[in-house]
Amino acid sequence: MLLSALWGLCILNTARAVTVYGQIPLGQTSTASGPEATQKSLLAAYDETLLTPPPLPNDRAPTAFTLNLQANNATVPNLSIMQHGSFYGFSIEMSVITQLMGKNSSHLQVPFLNLLGNIQQRAGGVHIRLGGNTQDFAVYVEEIENHHALDKETKDAKNPTLTPAVQYTKDMFYMASNISSLVNVRWYLGIPFNDTNWRFQIAEFGQEILGDHLLGLQAGNEPDYYQPHGHRPEGYDPQAYFEEFADLIRAMQANDRITNKNMLIGPSLASGPWQPKAVWDTGYLDAYGQYLHAITMEHYPSNNCFTRFNVGSYVDPQETFHTFLNHEAGLSMVRPYLETSNMARALGKPFIMFETNTATCGGLPGISDSFGAALWALDYGFTMAATNFSGALLHVGGQNVYYNPFTAPPTNQTAFNQWTVGAVYYSVLIVAEAFGMSNTSQIVDTSNNGIFTPSYAIYDGGILSKVALFNFNDDPSGASDIVATVTVAGGTVPASVKVKYFAASSVSVKTNLTWAGQTLGNKFQVDGRMKGELDVITIPCDQSINACGIPVRAPGFALVFVADPAADGAHGESVHTFETSAYTKTINTATVDPEVLATSNGHSGRERERMGSTSFGSVSAARGAGVGPGVVLLLALMAGAGVVAGAFGR
Repeated sequence: MLLSALWGLCILNTARAVTVYGQIPLGQTSTASGPEATQKSLLAAYDETLLTPPPLPNDRAPTAFTLNLQANNATVPNLSIMQHGSFYGFSIEMSVITQLMGKNSSHLQVPFLNLLGNIQQRAGGVHIRLGGNTQDFAVYVEEIENHHALDKETKDAKNPTLTPAVQYTKDMFYMASNISSLVNVRWYLGIPFNDTNWRFQIAEFGQEILGDHLLGLQAGNEPDYYQPHGHRPEGYDPQAYFEEFADLIRAMQANDRITNKNMLIGPSLASGPWQPKAVWDTGYLDAYGQYLHAITMEHYPSNNCFTRFNVGSYVDPQETFHTFLNHEAGLSMVRPYLETSNMARALGKPFIMFETNTATCGGLPGISDSFGAALWALDYGFTMAATNFSGALLHVGGQNVYYNPFTAPPTNQTAFNQWTVGAVYYSVLIVAEAFGMSNTSQIVDTSNNGIFTPSYAIYDGGILSKVALFNFNDDPSGASDIVATVTVAGGTVPASVKVKYFAASSVSVKTNLTWAGQTLGNKFQVDGRMKGELDVITIPCDQSINACGIPVRAPGFALVFVADPAADGAHGESVHTFETSAYTKTINTATVDPEVLATSNGHSGRERERMGSTSFGSVSAARGAGVGPGVVLLLALMAGAGVVAGAFGR
């Protein structure tokens, strides 16, 4: 019976092979949509949980309103300090450096360079911190197997976020330096702070190799959590941190290899157990101000710690989503730091939100990688800039977190998957374009139409340059679309303005996000370059009444170029991109768009009978030998059957 059945497979000689298009590799499963979506095996960075958009507010503001803006900054109240386009940067967890940046100084990740190049084109440079929880336990070694610049150690049982400690070599600094030679990146590093037997190799090699591309050295990462996380004994308090900081400075003063003693960064509180005032009351700024490059804090608006680590209380993403979708979300984040911002300004020090994102402990499914999160991060960035923060760094982790601005594919999927960009990467890109590369842009919050439609004016060189308009409402009917009428006091509106829109179909979606008509691509489709035709909208103004009416869909964001739009890159520019000279796969590397392939004429099954194999080194005369594909399959099955039969016969 078995042989009869197998011989029946010879009919495959007349039924030709079937090609499956858009096939997803095994294990790369998705999740269902809706607030009660069932989690499957997809890694968090590729999660497809789709939340229900929050209902429209009952007390909606008018859909039409007017912004009366000054032509120059001479009489504008509450104007910010001068900002730079690299205001938003990235905080890369030290343990994932080689996933994102490259294996070592000779093998750099091309998509990473392209993603940074997009920002450099708009801002002139990018700021990146290499650190996070893993920096405090980082250990220098002379060499790592397979020439890696960095490697993970066994997970530290005392580390509540389960991020592994790392070993690194000197090549990590050369890798960063080589990246800076291609893209204008300036770096922040962190001195390990797990004990006072100071390991200064990061400071020594950082200054020696990176030179002017090294901005600062962090001294302590969230020290207010050292004791709760088991890294310090009971009773560790701001005064104890103050004394450890003094010990660090004394050790640095005695180290001749650390040539710049005045580039420390602190105190980098999480504002959890300690508030900033508790540290200021120790005399920290008076005692150590001369050694500080910048004053820093770290903070997230929410957390996912209960779900991931059974710490704290459960945060329901669906119930929490609406809290991200209004202007109050950004205002509430900066409010605890306004006094510190003023203190930093008085001292002439930058004030940086050194690590932030949507939610600590890896972000929230359905929120952290949604269009809504991108609008939140965009408004949050503008709010920080308007309240005199000097910069902010969005945190980047591994594939087990939801909030990444960008994620490299797992190593075993690089043959068929590309990178994935999270929605908040677009926020960084847009802030870079809004603030520009002049380093003279000043931001003012001009919101006057409720918390769901905030707005900002950007003055560059003292002149009104751009206007930023938000619409957090989610309403596909169009009834919540807004029209903001911009008027210019002390001048007049131009004959027309250029507008770039950040758009998606809903605050919940994670795909098909576009900035001025272009996209980086959806999950596993990103090579770091913008795709599609640039779509910059020209909107005529009415100079007779000194007004420009700017529509913004619900949801959406508009960046209006009021001053000379060509000078601000409103028409787009060609971006220098990078290509690799090192290959891990050297055969069968051609790719074809699946849609093109699926609709092409191709060859019939009969024509394919006369063609040879496409596999390297295989014999191409199968049909000439008179052996059909059905017979080949049959012989293979028969061989397998013999093995099975032999096994049963024992």
